[in-house]
Amino acid sequence: MTILVTGATGRVGRQVVQQLVKRGADVRVLVRDISKADFPAIVEVVQGELLDIDALRKAFAGVNTLFLLNAVSGDEFTQALITLNIARESGVERVVYLSVIHSDRFVNVPHFAVKSGAERMIEQMGFSATILRPAYFIDNELMIKDVIFNHGVYPMPIGAKGIAMVDARDIAEVAAVELVRRDQAPGKLPIEIINLVGPDTLTGSDVAAIWSDVLGRPIAYGGDDPTGFEQNLANIMPKWMAYEMRLMAERYVADGMLPGAGDVERLTGILGRPLHSYRNFATELAASV
Repeated sequence: MTILVTGATGRVGRQVVQQLVKRGADVRVLVRDISKADFPAIVEVVQGELLDIDALRKAFAGVNTLFLLNAVSGDEFTQALITLNIARESGVERVVYLSVIHSDRFVNVPHFAVKSGAERMIEQMGFSATILRPAYFIDNELMIKDVIFNHGVYPMPIGAKGIAMVDARDIAEVAAVELVRRDQAPGKLPIEIINLVGPDTLTGSDVAAIWSDVLGRPIAYGGDDPTGFEQNLANIMPKWMAYEMRLMAERYVADGMLPGAGDVERLTGILGRPLHSYRNFATELAASV
């Protein structure tokens, strides 16, 4: 049966499609911008978005399994709920949902609360689902590489409690494994929650030290200042989103983003290989510039 991938042109979704194609799955993608749909010819493309009911119904026709990824936006919750309702209406029973780690705890952060609500809907609607809860994306660092490389500062206020940063490649591969497992299962599987983490739990000072080592020159940690972080972000994104990022940073500083017992071992078992580390990412990025 066909697997529908939403968010397919993003950094995770695109790699999910690649991993599914590699595994011989029948893949369909729903994309807003058709010009970005540069997928292998065997991937079916439907143009539309998650609030376009007609496009959703078209995209879900003949689909067995859904990968639901919807990005942070002002209407993220509505997108998720509408998509899940149309999925159920279309006869889809199997879902892999990209949530976020600690979605049930960091409920003052809007997109964490949104994902917690979507998780509850998935459970109460009786889907056969895997809930993937990734920690901080290592790939977020691409947005701040110029500050690191040109100003010698690691500016993300991630605190001293520790963050279990995860590589998008690992997220995508686990998602593909779970999508295929759900899709090929002869019957309904129970809901499972998988934390997606990296092999190391790092503080702001730890990350700065890695960059210092990789670049061969001092890189300072910018400190634990979510307020200043919000002010800087407000210059490049809507103020509501900058404020939301501040709320998330405050939870980084106060609570960290820590893995659960056995998370790393579980992921290593699923993938059959070691997880990508932050140092790997930093080394690869430094070599590419």
